[in-house]
Amino acid sequence: MLAVSAAVLLPLLSAGSAFADDKDEGKEKQPKQPAQMSSVGGERLGRAGTQVQLGPGAPPLPKKLTGRSWIVADAENGDVLATHNSHWKLPPASTIKMLFADTLLPKFDKNTEHKVLPSDLEGMGAGSSLVGIKEGQTYSVHDLWLGVFLRSGNDAVHVLSAMNDGKEKTVREMQARAEELNAHDTHVVSPDGYDAKGQVSSAYDLSLFARSGLQNADFREYSSTATADFPGEVKKPKKGDKAGAAGKKKRETFAIQNTNRLLTGAYGLDPYKGIAGVKNGYTSKAGWTFTGVAQRGDRVLLVTVLNPSSEKANAVYEETAKLFDWGFAAADKVEPVGTLVPPKSAEAGGDAGGSGKNVRESAPPVAADSRNTGGSGGMWEALSLTAGLLVALAATGLLVHRRWPLPELVKRRPKD
Repeated sequence: MLAVSAAVLLPLLSAGSAFADDKDEGKEKQPKQPAQMSSVGGERLGRAGTQVQLGPGAPPLPKKLTGRSWIVADAENGDVLATHNSHWKLPPASTIKMLFADTLLPKFDKNTEHKVLPSDLEGMGAGSSLVGIKEGQTYSVHDLWLGVFLRSGNDAVHVLSAMNDGKEKTVREMQARAEELNAHDTHVVSPDGYDAKGQVSSAYDLSLFARSGLQNADFREYSSTATADFPGEVKKPKKGDKAGAAGKKKRETFAIQNTNRLLTGAYGLDPYKGIAGVKNGYTSKAGWTFTGVAQRGDRVLLVTVLNPSSEKANAVYEETAKLFDWGFAAADKVEPVGTLVPPKSAEAGGDAGGSGKNVRESAPPVAADSRNTGGSGGMWEALSLTAGLLVALAATGLLVHRRWPLPELVKRRPKD
């Protein structure tokens, strides 16, 4: 059963796992941003530097933003409110797991169980972030996705990739999905985000992945889950206990906590008001990376920040929070400088996500149960991509709502 209140978050109880996303190692020197980048989403998005068009009464952008690339966008209508080098191709670290999830989540029923083979865990990079999966143990797909989203577990990614007939096939499908989403800055080499030669994405593309993934009820559930119990090893009962007398083995569990510090309030941060996902990452080459979604009133924003040069341990989260604050204050007082484009199939008048993917996943939502972080009142509705997409979906008899009700996880937090 998932625990979802920030007030009762538990520390990770498992030992011996390496969590690359929480390391504070030095970063490699990054190249200078290109003078001209992709113009997908608008001509201004292809320019180097900060792009914003302030209107009367609009607050200025926050000071001391050190992210090499960042973007603030309206998650519902796609308006890009401000950006800095949004199409700069940079290593994404574990934020690429959003694309992994958007690609593979529809392929496996969450109740499917898989016994882990030694070959499933082969090929993980040294220092990979791990949730603690063990060979010979059986896990449900639901368990594995909790490992991916909460602990950024490369071991969970590798097991799911093995279930998908291997890493190479998974990488090909992720690349095809990126192309379908018009995420042309992205080149996938490793499905888990581990540093690999040639693996890049951009703040713009990562925002597209988050926006697409959030159409999926399971994606929303996992990315907004703060803590959960994860299956441990099956152990033989000790002599003298009741289980031992019955000859039954017992499966232990251990607590896992989401590495998204704006969600949990860990490492000296307060939980960000209205935060509901999405994914963070870290490698020595990529630095800190983060994409978040938050809501205030009727406004839902996406913010992505890549590789702040600040030496502060929480820089990527603090700068994300500043950009959220600015975006909520400025949303009606700025002219958009670009847009998050819809998928190719939507442009062609098809469904929202290619091969019926997002249409199938957005309706109807799953019934509320112990797996849903929103509880009885926490169901989210699907977001709209563009007005044109609304028309396309209405023509097929499907309704896409503009508003996302806040999950109970957020509603229970103290108001500012």
